[in-house]
Amino acid sequence: MIDIQTFMLALGVGNIAFALLMAGYMRGADNSPALGWWMWGRLSIGLAQLCWWIAPQFEPGLIEALSACVWVAGVALEVGANCLFFGFRRWRQSLYLFTLPGWVAIGYAVATGASRLQLTELISFIIALFVFGAAVVLLRPRKAPLLQRLIGVNNILYALAIWTWLGVEGGNPGTTMSPVMDVACLASYLLMIVNGFGFLLLCKQKDDALMRSLATVDSLTGMLNRRAFFERADSARLLALRLRKPITLLMLDIDHFKQLNDGYGHACGDRALQAFADTARGVLREHDVIGRLGGEEFALVLPGTALEGALEAAERLRIAVTEAPVLDCAPGYRMTVSIGVVTIGAGEELTAALARADHALYAAKTGGRNRVELGAPMLRRA
Repeated sequence: MIDIQTFMLALGVGNIAFALLMAGYMRGADNSPALGWWMWGRLSIGLAQLCWWIAPQFEPGLIEALSACVWVAGVALEVGANCLFFGFRRWRQSLYLFTLPGWVAIGYAVATGASRLQLTELISFIIALFVFGAAVVLLRPRKAPLLQRLIGVNNILYALAIWTWLGVEGGNPGTTMSPVMDVACLASYLLMIVNGFGFLLLCKQKDDALMRSLATVDSLTGMLNRRAFFERADSARLLALRLRKPITLLMLDIDHFKQLNDGYGHACGDRALQAFADTARGVLREHDVIGRLGGEEFALVLPGTALEGALEAAERLRIAVTEAPVLDCAPGYRMTVSIGVVTIGAGEELTAALARADHALYAAKTGGRNRVELGAPMLRRA
């Protein structure tokens, strides 16, 4: 069996070590701001626990009050880290509203001569509320990932453990805990570690998803980049071949884009690309594959769509682009698009189909722009 003072020392050292470990992990890397908040919160908690451990060596009440306020602030930082991670709005005001009353309650308890046991009961109640708040943040989304839900449940168990060993057993120096409470303290220590690693894993999971997105998505338009488009389009082509379903390919080019860039600047050109991407997303189906090949050139694959349907889809897209709102940065510019359409033949390579669609696109541009042109059929081998 261990006494509460020793356990408090173990908690403090563990939290500080965890915070330093996170500081080393974050150094030199582009990490989520939420992870920094969490690191500072965990460091504050560890320092507060060390202060609580040494408090009996000093004037009663002073060190306890300081450590209690820092402890509450540290837990508030952890809750803030969760809110920041999930992008909640106006959460800072709510956090202040919960933190300030906690500090006031602690100051009042110290001023009225509350015992160490009474103060620990108050702290346990405040901290449990904050940890439950973090659990609510984690469990709030209905479609939260499994990892997120597990961490939320862990937070609930952690809050119950804090309330139990800190509030029931008290915090008097030298108090020896029962065997049952030894188990509870060990469980709370392990839950604290799981809580820390869990948040780190959430941040890493989010960073990994961002890296995957950067590797596949064009940052300006939100469409697939060139490499990702070729991969998705070729997969769709092979699937259509296996299922013996039709599949069509469109090449698209925004008309007079160079004049737009030269006349109104590249920032206005970027806004035109974004406007086109938004318009295309509003017209296309969810399983259609569209990507930006470079500059103002795009490619679109329509799985399960025959040539007639592809021509209709291309015409809908062309009309939607012409009806898009005029860019305020280019009042004299009306966006239009030229489109070349081909059917990807059975066994035809994607690059060959792209070449045919590109020829059709060239024909649409030389034929007056703002039109849809049907490409030549695939050449049959003798």
